[in-house]
Amino acid sequence: MQPSFEALQLSPALTAVVHGLGYTRPTPIQIEAIPALLAGRDVIGQSQTGSGKTAAFALPILQGIEVDRHELQALVLCPTRELTAQVGREMRKLGRGHHGLQVLELVGGQPSRPQRDALERGAQIVIGTPGRLLDHLERGVMNPGSIKIVVLDEADRMLDMGFGEDVRKIIRFLPHDRQTALFSATFPGAIEAMSKEVQPDALRITIETPDEDLSDIRQLKLCFGTNDKLLALCRALQSQPHGSALVFCNQKATVREITKELGRRGVSVDRFDGDLEQFDRDQVLARFRNHSVRVLIATDVAGRGLDVEGLDLVINYDLPEQAEVYVHRIGRTGRAGANGVAISMVRDGADRDIEAIEEFTGQTMEILDHSASKHLRLDDLLKKLAEVPGMETIMISGGRKDKVRKGDILGALTGEAGGLSSKEIGKIEIQDKLSYVAVSQGVISDAVSRLNAGRIKGKRFRATHVGGEEARPSPRSDSFNDALKRSPQKGNPRSRIAPFRRKP
Repeated sequence: MQPSFEALQLSPALTAVVHGLGYTRPTPIQIEAIPALLAGRDVIGQSQTGSGKTAAFALPILQGIEVDRHELQALVLCPTRELTAQVGREMRKLGRGHHGLQVLELVGGQPSRPQRDALERGAQIVIGTPGRLLDHLERGVMNPGSIKIVVLDEADRMLDMGFGEDVRKIIRFLPHDRQTALFSATFPGAIEAMSKEVQPDALRITIETPDEDLSDIRQLKLCFGTNDKLLALCRALQSQPHGSALVFCNQKATVREITKELGRRGVSVDRFDGDLEQFDRDQVLARFRNHSVRVLIATDVAGRGLDVEGLDLVINYDLPEQAEVYVHRIGRTGRAGANGVAISMVRDGADRDIEAIEEFTGQTMEILDHSASKHLRLDDLLKKLAEVPGMETIMISGGRKDKVRKGDILGALTGEAGGLSSKEIGKIEIQDKLSYVAVSQGVISDAVSRLNAGRIKGKRFRATHVGGEEARPSPRSDSFNDALKRSPQKGNPRSRIAPFRRKP
């Protein structure tokens, strides 16, 4: 019989939180890693994305945190800003019973001064990307002397992105008697070498990924020969009814080209790649998660750390160079017991890359039957795909740092001043300094006006309707900065969010 969370030596308080969140049984990586980490062992854990690795290290960290000590006690390194945010959300969710717990995210692309101020105020857990963490350490802003545990999450991805030397420099700042955990989806030689370097006596945990882990994902391939590739993409999108679809490309230029072409034809689309500023990344993902945008065109920056509830369809517009990357890409769909569809576009049915992927996964892809749309021209397909989403997004210039909660926003919209029904309100997402709420397409103007005229928790915040890339203001523009400013409040000099400035 599979062990329960109670059998993993977690405290009753943490176990109650876990059950309160709806988790009934631990995953294999949690069963192996949690007791080892609680016992103080160094761990190197290998299991696939989506296998529960975050909770596997977050729960032991939380059990060991002394919340009455406002000192840095745990450090988590992540390869991307998006994974940092995801781990931060999970850590706060699991740590909801730890009153006084401060979890701080430190990533590039954001002003460093507010991060320095937050470090000075004290945080027990810091999660961040290697470049920004190293910067704070080298400047003496972050004091590592009290760190008890460091976690390298998605370590293989970190090395792939060239962060190996930064990680080694960070490790040299940390106490020698710390505990070190390294989690990775794959285990190349570089990971083994790093493990020996930073944790010479680590317990190795390997969770084999059975073939049936992909059984909830229907894998298809679309062979398009010499036909236009954009036409083939539209056929792939048309062939599978979807509320949301994620399209992967290998190059940022391709992402821009497809987004521009689909967008000007009326398709609900946006892009996600490494050229976007952090503000824009957060906005795009919020709109995609709340179904205000139906199609997201992305590079592999979205391959890990992107968790979208109810993602129906993943399309590989370009095949990845590595079969492991294919698994990470399609793993964005078919999560939490839901069914998903993954389509790979192939110019030749005998493509060697497809054969390598099929050999790696142990599954043969079906050939997509697109005969129903074969007679349609590109213009006809685009007209069919130009379906306006039922939700639109409002950005509110207050977030977690302002003590804004989902219930506060819901109350402001549905109360006497708001006048909306709960059915007209979708997903609400609270970030540090901003919040996003989806509302029905027909009530967006009224909702924005009422939020700007009313108050949330007795304070005035600025509400703005946010759209796609064409409507997204430039980080240098006045409209961008206006979107971040809330109305002046007497007696509260900190009641503004500082305007965004590009890094020099």
